[in-house]
Amino acid sequence: MTPSPHRTNPLWVAVGFLLTGLGFAGLVLPGLPGTVFFVLAAAAFAKGDPRWEAWLLSRPVVGQMVQDYRDGKGMPLRAKWLACLCIVLAVAFSLTRIPVLAGQVAWVLVALFGIWYITLRVPTKVE
Repeated sequence: MTPSPHRTNPLWVAVGFLLTGLGFAGLVLPGLPGTVFFVLAAAAFAKGDPRWEAWLLSRPVVGQMVQDYRDGKGMPLRAKWLACLCIVLAVAFSLTRIPVLAGQVAWVLVALFGIWYITLRVPTKVE
């Protein structure tokens, strides 16, 4: 019996699929980031089975986002604007559903942190 050229870790593969599912949900649901889940999924697949990492990186939009992150290229300016807009809309529509003032303040602070991080810490990709 010849040994496999790589080892498969089913737990990491399962985590990768869970994160991939969340990533695809994030592509269509406002307020849920997609890219971060795809980046984490690629990392999980890299630990679990490189074939699944290659599969994820070969997806037309997703693979480019993950590769841009890995290369330190950041996000296109349009994507930054869209991400910040989604954060603002998600907070605006959900804020009144939080019954406690401290929770509302915490939610706004989380949103402000996200906007700060996207605008000032994530590089803007030159297209």
